[in-house]
Amino acid sequence: MKKTILITAIFLGAIAITKNSNAQVKVGVNINIGSQPVWGPVGYDYVDYYYLPDIDAYYYVPSRQFVYLSNGRWIFATSLPVAYRHYDLYSGYKVVVNEPKPYLHANVFRERYARYKGKKGDQVCIRHDNGNHNGWDKHEGKHGHGKKD
Repeated sequence: MKKTILITAIFLGAIAITKNSNAQVKVGVNINIGSQPVWGPVGYDYVDYYYLPDIDAYYYVPSRQFVYLSNGRWIFATSLPVAYRHYDLYSGYKVVVNEPKPYLHANVFRERYARYKGKKGDQVCIRHDNGNHNGWDKHEGKHGHGKKD
């Protein structure tokens, strides 16, 4: 009788442990507020990419790199090409895109966000630009154009 009770107790304990382990829930929260650029729009806890419809380029927040098309190839660089040296990152419209490699579907984004091209000053930036430096970041010492990585 004792053996039967012991075996039953072990069996019920094993079932309880198994059910408990199946009931566990994983919760993951991604926050990258501190790594978003100061010219990014306020109100987002997490951002993968910004699409910049004015210049048809992207900014990849995790690696702090611009992604733009040049001679049929996607270039990843810490700054924009010289052709966009006067582009104002603070006033240009930024579209938040949280999906992997959106530049591989560039035509979709061009069409979807064409109405935002040329929209200036409609977003509040994380840190306000006084308008005197066209995207120059005093803390990072960069202008928004220049060398490739």
